[in-house]
Amino acid sequence: MTPSSEARQIQTPQDLLKVKERTALPAVAESHRAHVLVGMNTCGIASGARETMAALEKEISQRGLHTRIYQTGCVGACFEEPLVDVALPGQPRVTYRNLTADKVARVVEEHLVGGRVVADLALCQSPDGSAALPVLTRYDEIPYNAKQQRIVLANCGLIDPENIDHYIAADGYVALATAVTEMSPEEVIGVVVDSGLRGRGGAGFPTGIKWRFTRHAARHPKYVICNADEGDPGAFMDRSVLEGDPHAVLEGLALCGYAVGAEESYIYVRAEYPVAVARLEKAIDQARGYGLLGRNILGSGFNFEIKIKMGAGAFVCGEETALMASIEGKRGMPRPRPPFPAGSGLWGQPTNINNVETLANVPAIIRNGAPWYKSFGTKESTGTKVFCITGKVKNSGLIEVPMGISLREIIFDIGGGILNDRAFKAVQTGGPSGGVLPESLLGLPVDYQALAQAGSIMGSGGVVILDETTCMVDVARYFLTFTQTESCGKCPPCREGLQRLYAMLDRICKGQGEAQDLDRLEVLSRTITDSSLCGLGQTAPNPVLTVLRYFRDEIEAHVVDKRCPAGVCPELVSYFIDPERCTACGLCKKACPVDAIAGEKKVVHSVIQEKCIKCGACFDACPEKFSAVYRQ
Repeated sequence: MTPSSEARQIQTPQDLLKVKERTALPAVAESHRAHVLVGMNTCGIASGARETMAALEKEISQRGLHTRIYQTGCVGACFEEPLVDVALPGQPRVTYRNLTADKVARVVEEHLVGGRVVADLALCQSPDGSAALPVLTRYDEIPYNAKQQRIVLANCGLIDPENIDHYIAADGYVALATAVTEMSPEEVIGVVVDSGLRGRGGAGFPTGIKWRFTRHAARHPKYVICNADEGDPGAFMDRSVLEGDPHAVLEGLALCGYAVGAEESYIYVRAEYPVAVARLEKAIDQARGYGLLGRNILGSGFNFEIKIKMGAGAFVCGEETALMASIEGKRGMPRPRPPFPAGSGLWGQPTNINNVETLANVPAIIRNGAPWYKSFGTKESTGTKVFCITGKVKNSGLIEVPMGISLREIIFDIGGGILNDRAFKAVQTGGPSGGVLPESLLGLPVDYQALAQAGSIMGSGGVVILDETTCMVDVARYFLTFTQTESCGKCPPCREGLQRLYAMLDRICKGQGEAQDLDRLEVLSRTITDSSLCGLGQTAPNPVLTVLRYFRDEIEAHVVDKRCPAGVCPELVSYFIDPERCTACGLCKKACPVDAIAGEKKVVHSVIQEKCIKCGACFDACPEKFSAVYRQ
């Protein structure tokens, strides 16, 4: 969608107010019209949201209903996609879960036409399962949302991300208008400093201080960059914000430019994010068309332009000096610091770099003030944090919670607990360079200091939950597989050290480990951490160090006993059939690819160890109610 044809230029803050007054947000139904919102982020599209939206448009058109259909961003409950909201005039908004195209006709018939909620499809159901609207559970009261606090994600799932009018109706660009017409750059920086906002990309450096360094740099021109090069496996925070509320990022970037004295900026975004890139491009065109980007913004004399630079998928380009090299057309490789980007960055000029989430916080901080923002979180870690919760958890998705919330609350209250009700084993925070933390630390508050003391990092916000079936040595090896592959190779500690660390873990998983390996792992990890050039190498050993710290007995079992307690490492596992439990059903025999199961019909089976390739097919095939096949 494009801005309304009335008044393409916004020249004063009053013009923003006029746009807001004439725009109805789709999340709040007009008195005479029903609204339907379809979650059209990448997660929803992958689950069939395009087909759902097409089916809705067809059904509504055929019935001649006076209903508006909007696309919107992700509300975070990715495990329930496709998600569709229905808001009838004067009635509560109802969210439907897993609404695939084949279920659309029923919702249209019963809810849009008949005014009755389809209770068995509703995410927000009444406690007794009835369809009576007045007793529906509020959206923010369902367990997944009850402990969340949405600042960065406030508009995601509520507005059409491709309609700038919707963003303005939700107080968008008010902060920019206030800043450029009523505040000096130093006053803007002062508010950000006072808010306590820290960089959400991983390092947690105070954002306002970073801006002040760039502001005080004497040389011009200056640049500001939005780092949207989200490369952590299982992380999609930045992508979801860019897809669901791109104008918040543009406004935050413009506020940064005004504060530091920059007129040109770049958004460095992964080419693997086509939906995000398309919506960014549209948002930039719309903002420029309204006069909110370009020359003399809101008559203030402030000029600001935004360009998009697509990265080719190198994980190391998330490091700011490698990112700048990539923008300059060079190979994305880190360089030593100092000089820091605030003094000498892009093309040798003063440069400020923040990630997507950091910048998306800024408009709300300028609108509401530093004390408001500091009312969330902890004294040292203010505000909220967006996390992706993935792995062996029931409710995987995107959440935003106050800093200081415990890991237990994230995993069990919001995440719903462990998939298939298995036992919790560990949680990894901070992406592939984060540490793995045991059950004894589930009460740990999620903030920068507590995670660092535990040996992990906040990172950009990835949270991977692991259950009892996970081998911790194999987990450490898996993350080393990623980081050693993504190393740019510039510095020997990272280039050589990570390969050797991986090789050592690989030997241990194959039963070839030696007693000295435990000390070797520790020494090599510390050496890589202390001597690597950039953050990739400095943090890559974290999974190994935390496995040594919290799961040392599991490594010792691999090295000393030549046994994998979780039954994951094939070379350290043998499969057996319990004759007391075996019913001779033959399922394991049929599943075995090498005919390593002895026994006929109605004759108890056994595993021929000499022929077994330890693939686990027999274990998977045995019905859980019998559990006759076991491994040790």
